[in-house]
Amino acid sequence: MTFSIIARCRETGQFGAAISSSSPAVASRCIRARAGIGVAASQNVTDPQLANVLLDLVKYDLTPKQALAELQNSTEFIAYRQLAVLNATDEPAAFSGVHTLGVFHTSVGKDAVCSGNLLAAPSVTDTMLAAFDAATGVLAERLMAAMQAGVAAGGEAGPVHSAGLMVVDKMPWPVVDLRVDWAEQDPIAELYAAWKVYEPQMVSYVQRALNPTLAPSYGVPGDL
Repeated sequence: MTFSIIARCRETGQFGAAISSSSPAVASRCIRARAGIGVAASQNVTDPQLANVLLDLVKYDLTPKQALAELQNSTEFIAYRQLAVLNATDEPAAFSGVHTLGVFHTSVGKDAVCSGNLLAAPSVTDTMLAAFDAATGVLAERLMAAMQAGVAAGGEAGPVHSAGLMVVDKMPWPVVDLRVDWAEQDPIAELYAAWKVYEPQMVSYVQRALNPTLAPSYGVPGDL
């Protein structure tokens, strides 16, 4: 039902994730990121809390592999979950339980993990990871390049209807948190269009939060 990527940018310290699914509102349930700590995904038969638990574990100096091992040893119904997590420095890690649906696969790279279930082919996640590694630009752009490559490689076995993109930086809130909760066709294209609208405004929204007196004109009707 889902394919995703979680990743880090070593240059900026950002963490991010992008995801798509045949189910509605996938991003709200499946991806979590915390500035300075890491990013995690919980998908397949989803328990949203597991992504938060993984981030709690890596916050207290467990490596991603150790965090997943702890979860496997202590969590009921773990065989139904597909999980991925990374922190700032250690090797990323992924897990797919024996009850993961359909064709499933994970691809673990130096700075990213691509995971999917009910895929058109196992190679989808490999293609996504290669696209991420080859892409340039800010982290959000590279995440979207991976998602677009996943679609081009076949994506999910059936049509997808929702998608989401999240990036955290130095602030305690996401600097990017965009979602297409339902689209009849091509939510990833809709998500990318939303990202391109948001991209040139992203820094301004951070600036307005930190010091409104330095913010540029808000560019809305009635604003002088």
